[in-house]
Amino acid sequence: MKKLLALLLASVMALSLVACGGGKDEPTPPADSSTQGDTQTPDTQEPAAGGELTLWTYPIGDWGKEDKVKAITDAFTADTGISVKVEYLAYADGDDKVNSAITAKNAPDLIMEGPERLVTNWGDKGYLVDLSDMFDDTDKSEINAAAMAACTHSNGAVYEYPLVITAHCMAINLDAFKEAGADVYLDLETHTWTTRDFANAVEALYDYYKAPVGAVYCKGQGGDQGTRALVNNMYNGTFATPEHDRYTWDDDANIQALEQLKNMPGITFDASLEGGDEIKVFYQGILKMAFCWNIAQQLNPNQADTGAGLTANGEEIVFMGFPAQGRTPALQGGIWGFGIFDNGDQAKIDNAKTFIKWMCDSEHTVDAVKTANYFAARSAAEGTDLSDIWADNEIMNEYQVLMPYLGDYYQVTKGWAGARTEWWTMLQKVGEGADIAETVATYAANANAAAAG
Repeated sequence: MKKLLALLLASVMALSLVACGGGKDEPTPPADSSTQGDTQTPDTQEPAAGGELTLWTYPIGDWGKEDKVKAITDAFTADTGISVKVEYLAYADGDDKVNSAITAKNAPDLIMEGPERLVTNWGDKGYLVDLSDMFDDTDKSEINAAAMAACTHSNGAVYEYPLVITAHCMAINLDAFKEAGADVYLDLETHTWTTRDFANAVEALYDYYKAPVGAVYCKGQGGDQGTRALVNNMYNGTFATPEHDRYTWDDDANIQALEQLKNMPGITFDASLEGGDEIKVFYQGILKMAFCWNIAQQLNPNQADTGAGLTANGEEIVFMGFPAQGRTPALQGGIWGFGIFDNGDQAKIDNAKTFIKWMCDSEHTVDAVKTANYFAARSAAEGTDLSDIWADNEIMNEYQVLMPYLGDYYQVTKGWAGARTEWWTMLQKVGEGADIAETVATYAANANAAAAG
């Protein structure tokens, strides 16, 4: 099977993977600012007092495209009289630029990214303004609970105002499921299924195709959110404590899930594949399900421009939540919004809050969300209903069914980068036949030791 997969992988296009490559959605935590060298910082002129804001943004959808961002910031300026100078950061060196700017006391007024950076790093170090006063009871009721929790530090401060969210999921080849009679185990209205449904479907697919139909890929961290979500959801396991102070993926529920997966003939543990590789094989129709999936893949599978929601052979792809014992999954996702650097200028801080309010909680939020090409982090904004924001896009509109399933944003747990390595290494050992309970305990302990150190 592995030789077949290798041959197929060699024949497909070498295309980059959106979100499942461990880049934008799950970035490596930035280095401490005190360790940075003389990395060149973006050129920022001293803004006129109260009249200009500087915004640095990572490439979050079209928030990384100058023409798109200029359109919305020009509208903001026309409304408020506050001009906005934008610097576009890349993930390759954006952290270095920000850290160097902080060291030089030349940080921007606003920054757009996710909780890994805004809450766990720069907020935790005291560089960002606490935005708690921007949320009243209505805001808290409208904002997705998981997003609100992720943007809130353990000290109670809110260092990120969320704008958009997304949820990672899995996908199935619906034509293949129908051919094998496994489609009876799917709820295509809610895009959910139980753990038993999943097991029955894998068995039916394997009996029909006589080959593995799904792969627990573990070559590296690329797309590892998929394998974590698969294991955690099957029996309601966890990955970290709610306080995000230690890793808990050695719990009995996760061990039970791994033991079941290892004993399923239709599932293979494959150390030759990362998430992007798995998608390519799924796209070619060899695997019948993919555990590394998201809205970008659903809109343009394998970035091949050969039809939304279709494999290379024209078979229908359906996105699904991960199988869960009680059917309701807890999905890992992405959360992006704005933070304000505390540069000691209250007028700038007030104007930055005006910017955030305009983008995240006003009639203009629809445009700000659509610029990101994700989903609104809240249900409504100052009376504007955001539930039908994607009514003009059938796939985006349907995908919104997954947003209520957004689970714990455990990527903010200390020692995150090390924990990811321990996770995929653990999966490799399980695939090699090591004792599952002992192996899981060992690598979870390694993750916690590194986090504590």
